[in-house]
Amino acid sequence: MMSRASVKVNDLSWMTGGPQGSGVDSSANIFAGACVLGGLWTFGLREYYSSIKGPHSYFEVRVNSDKIRSHVNNVDVLATFDAETLIRHAEEVVPGGGILYDPTFANVEIDKIDSIETPVVLRIKARLAKQGLPGSVSGILEEAKRRGVNLFSIPYNDIIAKTAAQIGEHQLSKLSRIVNVLSVSASFGILGFDENYLNQSIERAFASKKKAVDMNEIGAKLAYDAAKSQLKQPFPFQLHPIQNQPRLLLMGVEAVALGKLVGGCRVQTYYPITPAADESEFLESHGNFDISGGNNPSQRGSILVTQTEDEIAAITMATGAALTGARAATSTSGPGFSLMVEGLGWAGMNEVPLVITHYQRGGPATGQPTRHEQGDLKFILSAAHGEFPRIVLCSGDMEESFYDAIRIFNYAERFQMPSIHLIDKGLANNSMTISPPKGDLVPIQRGKLIQGDHEGNGEAEPYRRFAFTEDGVSPRAVLGMPGYRFWNTGDEHDETGHIEEDPDNRVKMMTKRMTKLDTAAKGIP
Repeated sequence: MMSRASVKVNDLSWMTGGPQGSGVDSSANIFAGACVLGGLWTFGLREYYSSIKGPHSYFEVRVNSDKIRSHVNNVDVLATFDAETLIRHAEEVVPGGGILYDPTFANVEIDKIDSIETPVVLRIKARLAKQGLPGSVSGILEEAKRRGVNLFSIPYNDIIAKTAAQIGEHQLSKLSRIVNVLSVSASFGILGFDENYLNQSIERAFASKKKAVDMNEIGAKLAYDAAKSQLKQPFPFQLHPIQNQPRLLLMGVEAVALGKLVGGCRVQTYYPITPAADESEFLESHGNFDISGGNNPSQRGSILVTQTEDEIAAITMATGAALTGARAATSTSGPGFSLMVEGLGWAGMNEVPLVITHYQRGGPATGQPTRHEQGDLKFILSAAHGEFPRIVLCSGDMEESFYDAIRIFNYAERFQMPSIHLIDKGLANNSMTISPPKGDLVPIQRGKLIQGDHEGNGEAEPYRRFAFTEDGVSPRAVLGMPGYRFWNTGDEHDETGHIEEDPDNRVKMMTKRMTKLDTAAKGIP
C-alpha cells in the first residue's frame, strides 16, 4: 500500500549502488544531470572501494529547488539493480519513501553474497531474526514494508527483452548494461519528473554513441511507464522542473582542473594515485581548449599533462617547468606527497613558484585510498627538513576550489615560494551544481616576473636572481632569458645562485626567504 504521507516537492535524497564498474557513477550522473536540466540544484556523495572492479559502491544525489552544499543521512528513494545494494541500504530509506527492485532478487540469501563483509551479514541477519524475518532479500523487503516504505517491483529482464525486440537485437547480454539507466528512469516515473529531461541527460552522457542513446531511451521509456503504472496515488516525494538558469554540474576535481586552466596552468605532472588522478585525467581529456570562446588560433589554449614514473619525477618535472616561466603544478595525495618532500625542499631553497595540489585521504601509509579524511595539514605545514616558507590554501567547497586553483598560482608567483592547494577526498569526488564561475573575479598576478622585452643588466652587471630586497621577493627571470644568467642548486647560495657557506650569507638568505611570509600575510586578503 502507498503511504499517505503529505507530498514533498523538490526536496529529495536519492541513492543508487552496485558493483564497481557496473555503471553506478554513470546512473547517478544521468539522474543528477536530468535534475539540473530541469532547473534543480543537486549535491552528490560518491563512495567506493579501492578495488577497480567488483566491490560495492554507492552514490547519493540530493535534489532541491534551492542551492545545497551537503548530503543527508536519510534516503527517500533507493534505486537498486542488484541485491547487495538493497541489502546494505534498505534500512536507510525513510518511512513513506520508496525502494525500486528487481523481483528476481526476493529469494537471494544474504549470506550467499560473498562481497558483503561477515560482520555486516551477521548484523543484518540478527536484526531480521528479532522480527521473525528470513535472512534474505524477501526479509529485507518485508522489514521495509512494515516501516511504511513503498516497494516498486521493476522487472528489469522483461524490460531489457522488450527493448531488444524493438531495436532488433537478439543477444540480450548486449543490453544488460542499460539496467542502471532503467533504475534511474523508474525513479523518475514514481517521482513524476518529466522524462524529456532524462532523455536529454542520456543524450549528453552517450553523445557520440547513437546506438547507446537509442537503446537507453527506449528502455528508459518502458521502465518509466512500468514504475508509474504501480502508483495508485501520488508518491510522497515529487520532482517538478523550475525556471532554469545556466548551471554546471561538477565534481571537485573538475572544479580544480577548470580553475587551473583559467588560471593559466600550462604544465601538469602526476603519478596515478587516488583520488588525485581524476583531476589530471580530466585535464588530459581537455588538453586543447578555447580562450574566451574564440575560434581564432590566437584564442586557443593547451596544457601539457605528463604521467611520470613516480612522484619524485612528478615534482621535479613540474619544478623545472616553473623555472622556465610556465605556470606548473603537480597533483597528488598523502602517500605521493610523502615521496615529494625532498623535491619540495629543493623548490623552497630555490624560491620556485611551484604549485602542488594535494588531495587528502585516509591515512597513514596506504590507509583508506577512497575514503574521506582531513589529517594532512600538520604534515604539510612542515614537510621537508629544514625551514623555508610555503603557502597552504584550503578550499571549503566547489566554488572555492575553482577560485583557489587560480589564487594559488598568483600566490606562488607573487611571493616566489612553493604553494600547496589542500583539498580532501570528499570535496574531490563529490558533485555539486554551481552557477558558472567568473574567471575574471581573480585576475592573473605574476609578481616580479621580468618580461622578455625588459632590458637586462646582463654583461654590465650580473643578474642577481636571489637579490636581497625589503620584502624578500627578488626580480625573477626565467631559464634561457637573454642577459639573465643565474644558478640553481640545492645548497645554500649567494644572490646569483652560487654555492656559499659563509655564515653571514646564510643568516641573510634565511631571513630573506622567511621575510616573504610577512609579505604574504600583508598582501593576501
